[in-house]
Amino acid sequence: MKRISVVAAVIEHKGRILCVQRPANKYDYISRKWEFPGGKIEVGETRQEGLVREITEELSVEVEVGDLLLTVEHEYPDFHITMHAFHCTLSPGTRDSDLHLSEHIDLRWLEATDTAFGQLDWAGADVPIVDVLMAKPAVGA
Repeated sequence: MKRISVVAAVIEHKGRILCVQRPANKYDYISRKWEFPGGKIEVGETRQEGLVREITEELSVEVEVGDLLLTVEHEYPDFHITMHAFHCTLSPGTRDSDLHLSEHIDLRWLEATDTAFGQLDWAGADVPIVDVLMAKPAVGA
């Protein structure tokens, strides 16, 4: 089975967390699912460098990468994913309205305590991160 290592950004801004929705995909288990933005680490990059690059590519904004929140091991039907999720904030001077989606079809800024946060149709690998965030009302608390 193919193994993939990725990074994900749990971006907090004004007490809310960024949630992004994947486009339609031939694989039902990830098609139109919600996730935390991020992606694969390139050769020679640290996890943090890869995360900054991925967020710039996907959202057209820069983030400051904080502490590792959680590492998730998840088996999808076609691959195994190791996802390192980091607390992030938008870089100084960046507004949430500065985001431009290039790989996702929708975004929402939600508080982890908001019922809608837990009710989004999350990708399987992101569910453990959602669970941790819902147990901690404020990111970084």
